Amino acid sequence: MSHHPLRPEDAFLTRRELLQRGGMGLGLVGLAGVMAGEGMLASEARADIDLRPLAPKRPHFAPKAQRVVHLFMNGGPSQVDTFDPKPLLDRYHGKPLPNPNLRTERKTSGALRSPFKFAKYGECGLEVSELFAETAKHADDLCVIRSMVADVPNHEPSLMLMNCGESRLARPSMGSWVTYGLGSENQNLPGFLAMCPGGYPIVSTQNWRSAFLPGAYQGTYINTQHKDVQKLIENIKNNSATPEQQRRQLDLVRRLNEAHLEPRQADAQLEARIQSFELAYRMQSEAAEAFDLALEPKATREMYGDSTHGRQLLLTRRLLERGVRFIQVWSGDGQPWDNHDNIEGAHRHQAKEWDRPISAFLTDLKQRGLFDSTLVIWGGEFGRTPVAELPQLSGRDHNHYGFTMWLAGGGAKGGYVHGKTDEAGFAAVEDKVHVHDLHATILHLLGFDHEKLTYRYAGRDFRLTDVHGKLVSKLLA
Repeated sequence: MSHHPLRPEDAFLTRRELLQRGGMGLGLVGLAGVMAGEGMLASEARADIDLRPLAPKRPHFAPKAQRVVHLFMNGGPSQVDTFDPKPLLDRYHGKPLPNPNLRTERKTSGALRSPFKFAKYGECGLEVSELFAETAKHADDLCVIRSMVADVPNHEPSLMLMNCGESRLARPSMGSWVTYGLGSENQNLPGFLAMCPGGYPIVSTQNWRSAFLPGAYQGTYINTQHKDVQKLIENIKNNSATPEQQRRQLDLVRRLNEAHLEPRQADAQLEARIQSFELAYRMQSEAAEAFDLALEPKATREMYGDSTHGRQLLLTRRLLERGVRFIQVWSGDGQPWDNHDNIEGAHRHQAKEWDRPISAFLTDLKQRGLFDSTLVIWGGEFGRTPVAELPQLSGRDHNHYGFTMWLAGGGAKGGYVHGKTDEAGFAAVEDKVHVHDLHATILHLLGFDHEKLTYRYAGRDFRLTDVHGKLVSKLLA
């Protein structure tokens, strides 16, 4: 009988440990050498994980932007009704367009003219629809890309491409890559936040997942239809224990988790769980103040407006001031810009919800000295066709061949229009910018060579742009 004292940790074996302690030890030694050479061991793949995964980090070179705000118009806003005017549609309204290459996902009819008037704004003379007349007051700050291109005309893969750089396989989101590369300036708040009112958008949390990156870099979801901080962030307040009691409980859980972690070669999921406990505890002291919009002056709240998107963007500015690195702000309600019929009424409604808050947000960033170091991105997963969709003949189908996005601040070239679509606004024909190219350019503004911001997983160095993407230098100030 053994006289050695029993240790609880010896009662739990992983499958790998069981094999190691069995008759396959020598074989595993040889296998370990091969796997190490191929970069397939967990210890090598997770070598970059530490106890402070969100600690600030230096990029490859001096950045123009230090933080990112992605205004996601999910569903696909129409470029020919917002930032890409096409007079040809007036001439051909109700008639077939002279474009033999026009291909649509659904059955469509003749040209559909825009029901919205366009005007020129700023010293640059940027043409913008009446839908975004307030945003257009910042025309000289906008870098409008009229030649965006995606891969397919379907929401799910296009959302994944825009957010994760891959339309089919599980990949980390852009926000996860940015926080992995830069960390965050505030350890008491998440480095990456996703605001979406009324519940998850289409394909849910896949839009802000961390995939094979450590879980600390995944986006934290906030339902911004709520005003109460305890509804905005679930379980932000513990009503049954004091902070001191919680700290003792957390210290005990941490010791148990770390003891479990020690023999398991830096398991990423377990390390992420430990970090999430710590972040949740720290957030209790800071999140309540950061999310309390009542602390803002009345004039500021009135500038943004008391609407869902007004509150979202005011909250975004407060979080940027407190060091949050990446914030994605969604339209919510599933696919609100996906207007296959009644595009006049639906687009007008959505733009009314966004236009004033966007203008206020850009103004506020400038007044607080944050504009030049904050990269603002506006756009959806694709655009819409210049022809009317059957049977209602009042809406537009999906279009990935040519659509519009814009950048502002953070080193983007203001007062500039890049590329163009054909006369009808269907396909990009000059200076095309694929989503991979956009990602490469965004990372460049943040100080990264997109080919060198990598993470080793399953024996391969992965990156946001996969094996694609090129820097679009014309977009840089």
